[in-house]
This record gives sequence, structure tokens and C-alpha cells, in this order.
Amino acid sequence: MKSAKKELWFHTKNRMEFINITPKVEKTLKESGIKEGFCLVNAMHITASVFINDDENGLHADYKKWLEENIPHNPELYAHNLTGETNADAHIKRQLMGREVVVAVTDGKLDFGPWEQIFYGEFDGKRDKRVLVKIIGE
Repeated sequence: MKSAKKELWFHTKNRMEFINITPKVEKTLKESGIKEGFCLVNAMHITASVFINDDENGLHADYKKWLEENIPHNPELYAHNLTGETNADAHIKRQLMGREVVVAVTDGKLDFGPWEQIFYGEFDGKRDKRVLVKIIGE
């Protein structure tokens, strides 16, 4: 059994963004030489997310709209922000969108369903954050 690890770093221009990281994960898989196994992709910050879905702008706009309508960035609404923070909404958005994904590796490729791609979701951006890619297999 082999394993490979890589950290991907992001610094978004906006507070909330979705970035397709599939090509970076595929490159990491290729570099690992692993042909059969599993690939974990994990947001290493509690105000960021990793999720799988379609790479379609309308869908991403719908996500952003729904998240902001239901979990608005309004620091006065949240007890967490009494600590001096202003990002309670980002913590909740992350919880809903997910911390990580695991994708099967088959014949050296990510084993996706139709239209599936991996995304980094940022909810408290404009600073450096990282994603862990861990691949285990043979």
C-alpha cells in the first residue's frame, strides 16, 4: 500500500467563492502513481468546504444565493460573533456544504459519475487557506 499527500493553497478575491479544483487533484493523483485506491480531499479550515457537484455557473449562483438568503453574513445575528469574530455564518455554510470528499481511484483516474467535479468552497475568504489531498492505494 502506498500513500501520497499534497496541500493545495488558495487565496480568494471574494468572501464567498467556488473553485473547481479537479485538475489539481487529478495532477496530484497522477504524480502519486497510485492506480487503485481512494482519494480524500479535505478543507483544512473551518470556514471552507470541499464538495462534489456539477461545474455549472447557474448552479453555483443558486448555491450562493440560497446560502446568503438562509445564512446571511450579518454579524449581529450570531452568538459566535460575540467573541469578536464576524464569521459565524461562514462556519454554518461550511457545515452545510461539507468538510471533505472521498473519491474512488480506478485505473489511475478519479472514478466520477457524470458531470461530477471537485470544488473548493470559500465562505470567509481574502486570506490564505489550504486543502489536503491524501491518496491511499496501490
